[in-house]
Amino acid sequence: MSKLPILVRACDCEKSPSNVRKSSDSAADLQFRANVAARGIIQNLIGVPVPRKKGQYRIVAGGRRLDAVHSLIEDGTFAADYCIPVLVLGDSKDAIEISLSENFFKLDMNPADACRAFQDIIALEKKTPVDVAKRFGLTERFVLGRLRLAGLAEPVFEALRGGDITLDVAMAYASISDTERQANIFDELAGSYYADNVNEIRRRLTIGDYLGNDPKALLVGREAYAAAGGQIDCDLFSTSQTERWTSGDILERLVVERLQEAAAALAASEGFAEVRAIPATRVPYMETLRLTPVEGEPVALSPEEEERQREIEAELETINDNCDEEGYTEEEDARVRALEAEYARIEEKPPIILDEHKASAIAYLVIGADGVPRLHDQLYTCPAPVGDDEGGVEDDVIDEDEVQASEEASPDRPAISQRLRDELAMMKTEILKVHVATDTHFALDLGIFFMAEAATQKYGAYDLPSDLRANAPSPRVYGFESGTPAAEHWASLDAGLDRSWTEAKSISERYDAFCALSEEARGAWLGWSVARTLHAVPAGDRGTDMIDHLGRKLEIDMAAWWRPTARTYFDRVSKPRILDLFEEIGGIELKSRYGASKKHDLAASAEKLFSGQIIIEAELKEKALAWLPDEMRLSPNSPLSLEDADADAGASDGTVDSDTPDGLTSDIPHAA
Repeated sequence: MSKLPILVRACDCEKSPSNVRKSSDSAADLQFRANVAARGIIQNLIGVPVPRKKGQYRIVAGGRRLDAVHSLIEDGTFAADYCIPVLVLGDSKDAIEISLSENFFKLDMNPADACRAFQDIIALEKKTPVDVAKRFGLTERFVLGRLRLAGLAEPVFEALRGGDITLDVAMAYASISDTERQANIFDELAGSYYADNVNEIRRRLTIGDYLGNDPKALLVGREAYAAAGGQIDCDLFSTSQTERWTSGDILERLVVERLQEAAAALAASEGFAEVRAIPATRVPYMETLRLTPVEGEPVALSPEEEERQREIEAELETINDNCDEEGYTEEEDARVRALEAEYARIEEKPPIILDEHKASAIAYLVIGADGVPRLHDQLYTCPAPVGDDEGGVEDDVIDEDEVQASEEASPDRPAISQRLRDELAMMKTEILKVHVATDTHFALDLGIFFMAEAATQKYGAYDLPSDLRANAPSPRVYGFESGTPAAEHWASLDAGLDRSWTEAKSISERYDAFCALSEEARGAWLGWSVARTLHAVPAGDRGTDMIDHLGRKLEIDMAAWWRPTARTYFDRVSKPRILDLFEEIGGIELKSRYGASKKHDLAASAEKLFSGQIIIEAELKEKALAWLPDEMRLSPNSPLSLEDADADAGASDGTVDSDTPDGLTSDIPHAA
């Protein structure tokens, strides 16, 4: 190997088959090519002489540099005789090892160092981001992004340099330019589960901010917001729709002003008694709780609409008449749904609001998704005040909204911003949370009360300061009433709950009364609250395994609690399926005995067979009493067949199982 590299024309060099780099990155190659065009070759290549071709070399290390030079020669950037530095090996035996060494031990640059390097080039060499981007074959956006990272809060930047956070996490912090806020959130999340969660970091950084496409921002407009002193924070990937407006208090004030102006104009033009501006996209529930909806006048159907309804009714009747015992086909079901939806659209025409209704009505103005103020669909009226014997308003009726408004309007107590009100509420709740979390018994009673309160209040728990609920899931079949022993037992449990605490007037009084209940009574509410949240999960759907696991853990004897009846099962399956079950119980003879029965009679006979009311051999009766459809088993993935029922049968011996309803023996199916 020569001690120093020599200059060799690039056209006299070719890549050696010994070069270990066989693949590359086209985008990275273009960036590298741009850098070579700007700076030339600043690191020598390594090559070996080509036998019997004097002055020509095969490059064993530096193939990407050679490719870049060849490409630049082809497009005329470099001259045809452009020379490159080559360190020539005296012995080609080490070519592969040298090529591997050069490629294998390369260390990618720390992104933090790259960010500061870009920053130094611009500051020391008086270059622009465009110059740097051109020199390194990058986009200007990429360079600006690295410069944004270089301006991170020092704790965040040092974490990036030390490898404690990833580049993605650093970019999340760089989504805002407020370094103090970056440092505070970084300190808050340090060591927590969310420390590396990019979405959570961005969420915390932008609390109180608005996106440029938020309905409030669209309502006010960028120019008006900026003119009022509003600040806008753009990251390098922001558009006018995704940029962040960080002066939330200014935006909220402008929104209220715009909506109040629009509300006044609407009241004058439409004749409403009052138009209330709501700085949101919907009207809050509490806003209209004490108001009475204006119903309006129904709209009579046109002759054409009435005729169409008659046509729909006739078609639905025809479909029902032609339906077989197994129900609608998929096409018929789709057609029925479409006809019923069309009928409902005709029937449910919106009522007309007359001028005399408007004169006493309260309208609500909200912000549309496009930022345009729009009138809420429903109008309201104030209910007449409750009077005393003198005809006046009762002294003990207090309007909390009026009290709050008068307090805020008092010159001795200037109104505070909504944001400050929210922040004070958060700090107050933080103190309460710490104390609740450290008192286990207190937290348990509070949790049970929250769930029970939300489940028992007629109009919803709108004044419940917690998201903890024990909401019953929507039924998979509306209006369904099973009438099974389990349903009756649940009704009994529900009726046995001590509801004395629910009679208290205020939520605080109800809570104190609840805590005064016996431990047994509070425990009953806990079991009831948790149990009502369970979903009905069809066999095979997600969640089935957990439902079955709970049943097995409780050692529930499903056959003792549920028997198939005509109404709950046999009327809903095909006649051949029922006959197959008869055959599995009593063989072909039993199947033949009922083969000529009509579907209704066959279902009734099946109910008797599987409830033990048909006189057959004891062994067969046990099979029938133990049988359940797979969908009712606790192990649907390994269902019990009728042939295996002997091993599980035991529900007809007259004993009482631990999981059988109180007072019910194993012959419970007779009462199903």
